[in-house]
Amino acid sequence: MIQINGTIRLAQGTIANAGDTLEAIRTMVAASRAEDGCLDYTFAQDLSDPDVLIIYERWRDRDALAAHGSSPHMAAFRKVLAANPPVSSNLRIYETDEGQPLG
Repeated sequence: MIQINGTIRLAQGTIANAGDTLEAIRTMVAASRAEDGCLDYTFAQDLSDPDVLIIYERWRDRDALAAHGSSPHMAAFRKVLAANPPVSSNLRIYETDEGQPLG
């Protein structure tokens, strides 16, 4: 299984003031979750810093992740990000197992 975790920092107020960015995120999340091989796909806003997005993705394998990277909805999302480029990005990819329940 492939897991991607990390953060993307957007320019101050991008999410609050740019409805097109938020809508693009929602559209991409919905389309990504419907992809073959997508196990989890989440963008969340950091509660302590609203300009930071927390990314959590799990994919069946690298082929599924590669298909996601070349999908039309990812291309559309990249265009929106190009108009509102991130200030920074810290994403990591992991090869992992299914894990175990905590507790």
